[in-house]
Amino acid sequence: MSQEPQRWSSPTALLIPKPREGRAQRAVYVLLATCTAALCLAGEPLSPAAHRLAAHLAALQIGALLKGCCCLAEEIFHLQSRYRGSFWRALSACFPPRWHLALLLVGGSAYLDLQQGERLSPYLALTCLCHLLALALGLQKPSAAEISEMTERSQQNVAHGLAWSYYVGYLKIVLPRIKESMEEISRANPNVWACRETWKLHILIPLSCNVWDDLEKADSNIQYLTDLTETTLTRGGIKKRVYKHSLYAIRDGDNQARHCAVEFATPLQTLYAMSQDECAAFSRDDRLEQAKLFYRTLEEILRGSKECAGTYRLIAYEELIEAEPHFLSREILWHLRQQQQEEFTVYEGSLPRTLATALGSTDLSLQISASDLPQPLRSDHP
Repeated sequence: MSQEPQRWSSPTALLIPKPREGRAQRAVYVLLATCTAALCLAGEPLSPAAHRLAAHLAALQIGALLKGCCCLAEEIFHLQSRYRGSFWRALSACFPPRWHLALLLVGGSAYLDLQQGERLSPYLALTCLCHLLALALGLQKPSAAEISEMTERSQQNVAHGLAWSYYVGYLKIVLPRIKESMEEISRANPNVWACRETWKLHILIPLSCNVWDDLEKADSNIQYLTDLTETTLTRGGIKKRVYKHSLYAIRDGDNQARHCAVEFATPLQTLYAMSQDECAAFSRDDRLEQAKLFYRTLEEILRGSKECAGTYRLIAYEELIEAEPHFLSREILWHLRQQQQEEFTVYEGSLPRTLATALGSTDLSLQISASDLPQPLRSDHP
């Protein structure tokens, strides 16, 4: 018997990051409440504390205004190309959304300073100097985590575009016909056996973005059988554009074959090419992050598509550091077995309607024999 590593949960659970859930913002509220409580317990007088708080807020807003002025110095030269000639659009893009509130805080702090007889000019000058120095040294740039969260939330990553392009330009066209194509190939080739539960397009998503053009070269236990029925469509000016899939036999350690339609997600080739090209400025870590995000985005898109329901299986995997000749075939086989188990579990958990109706409408009576010996079930027996 073949020895396979036993896995109890989906292998993608530990590989693909989940969407961020706003814990950072909740941490801000917790720390804000903690600091407020500490200030109250310290017995600080209210008036001086309010004055210092307003002064610090004003200093922060002065920094935001100075940064906006520096941005505006560049954006004002791009009014026509970026902002359709609107100076107000450029102004809104450079300054915080509520920059008028910043001015109000600055004015309020100035008023408090004047009330206490302090000189305003040196304080403002030092504040401006500190913030400009921080900008010059690049100390106010957002962290990598902040940039990642912003791009994910606004769906501006490379992976988002690739996933949507892959779905709209390919999967949305071919997936609704995949079961029909599998049924046709099953009728035409009775020797080619495949469970109906696996009549799906199995899409391989290697997180390394290493896409093989020939699956048989990637793993000798994967053997090409035939092509499924072609889908012909006129699209984007191309007459009779052809879409087709290949059917493979996946063999296990006992040389038992299972058949399925399988292919790589070709957009991953773009991510790999970008990481190899210096012009793209795309590192290996960027590639890995975008590959994971590609899987998650594609999964979310397909989950929300009614016409593609039950027609696909995404297989994300991380290649082992040590080369293993049959790693890919074992990964595919695990997913094929998992689909059969899921289908069996669903069937086992639901009672067939005809049986349920029969049980609900029939009175069952138990006939108990007085003898300990087995009795015949026929009623006409003497």
